Amino acid sequence: MAAPPFTRPRRLLPLFLGLFQGALLLFFALFFTYDKPSAQAEDANSTNQVYSIFPFFQDIQVMLVVGLGLLLTFLPRYGFSALTHNFLLLNFSMQWALVLQGLLHHFHHGQVYLDLRKLLISEFAAVTVLISVGAILGRISPCQLLAMATCEVPAYLASEWVIVNCLGVLDVGGTITIHVFSCYFGLGVSKALFGAARQPLHPQETPTARSDLMSLVGMLILWVFWPSFVAVLCQPGDAQHRAILNTLLVMSASTITTVVVSSLLERDGKLSPGHLQNGSLAGGVAIGVVADMAMPPVAALALGSLSAIVCVLGFRFLTPLLRRKLTLQDQCGIHNLHGLPGILGATASVMVILTAPEDTSGSHFSQLSPTGGNASEVVEGPWGGRGVRGQALCQAAGLAVAISASLLSGLLTGAVLRLPCLARPPDQLCFDDSLYFKIQDQTESLRPGSSAEEGALALKE
Repeated sequence: MAAPPFTRPRRLLPLFLGLFQGALLLFFALFFTYDKPSAQAEDANSTNQVYSIFPFFQDIQVMLVVGLGLLLTFLPRYGFSALTHNFLLLNFSMQWALVLQGLLHHFHHGQVYLDLRKLLISEFAAVTVLISVGAILGRISPCQLLAMATCEVPAYLASEWVIVNCLGVLDVGGTITIHVFSCYFGLGVSKALFGAARQPLHPQETPTARSDLMSLVGMLILWVFWPSFVAVLCQPGDAQHRAILNTLLVMSASTITTVVVSSLLERDGKLSPGHLQNGSLAGGVAIGVVADMAMPPVAALALGSLSAIVCVLGFRFLTPLLRRKLTLQDQCGIHNLHGLPGILGATASVMVILTAPEDTSGSHFSQLSPTGGNASEVVEGPWGGRGVRGQALCQAAGLAVAISASLLSGLLTGAVLRLPCLARPPDQLCFDDSLYFKIQDQTESLRPGSSAEEGALALKE
């Protein structure tokens, strides 16, 4: 007897996750253990790490689970899916990154010694997946999301290793390594997945007042905790203090500038919720690469204003242009929130470095390398022995590597996601929670008399 429509594709999700978690249990049982510092250093290292990292770690958890999840609920009939899939991807990607990082960087004497810092770095890898999904939110299945995460995490780890360890790029807040990479990876996936076909505006794609309000609450949560995301990898002390102050200043400026620009773009002076949800965060994306650098406070304010301007103008003019000319689908506008401010931040880092004194020591730019150690100590001497111009050139090269590597890997991943076995939903069933969740009010989520026809159509496709 034939299975009901969508039964077989839905069984792929528990099968995939069950096999993954079972393999992970075996891998952890064989190779993972907790770090055991010496008795003399136990109090100094373990206790200090908990008290210095865990408060930041908690803030980042709130950002990703609650803040980012709510930010994605602007689609009125996709709130359950946006929140739940975001939560699922975070856990899946973090465990996958933990395994890969352990094998690549922390495998000693047949064991991987787990600590809080390694967990934090793995969560940063998961952030790239959560951002990239924004380009295709609502248009792909959970199985496609997991397949995308499986491909993106190793691509990110390879790109991040080249940018930080080989090029010596200074990027304490992940502007280049996280935001720029994840943006263009997501756009590459979108382009390869949807091809040259122009996606028409879906009737369930337009936000409502309630969905926009939920998304605005998510933005507020992200805004409050963003300094922790930027400063967590700084050396405790002056560098971390400077990163927090610069982040607070830049985000305050981006918020005010967003209101100004959004109001000026509308004839009646009203604000766009979409502009406010994204433009207020644009400064936090841009400041990451220069947050711990010795620059005047006015530079942070200027960077926040410029980031908000390019973000809002991108939503108003660039996104429709790219959709019309390149048939590029960007559901959440990640190019405007993460791509453009990320490029602006990378450019700002070149300018800050070029205007810095020639004898500036690495201690003024002292983020910790995700693979261990200090990024400014990759090679010895001021600016890693490169000089001011050499370090500025490395910053530009890191941006080029992030964009090119992410686009290429994103296009390849998008081609993989086109496989029929991953159960991509047809356009008629996109942006609807009822496809993946058992909702109490089914009469509201499913159009009367259409479930059987849509199910048959989906099974045929």
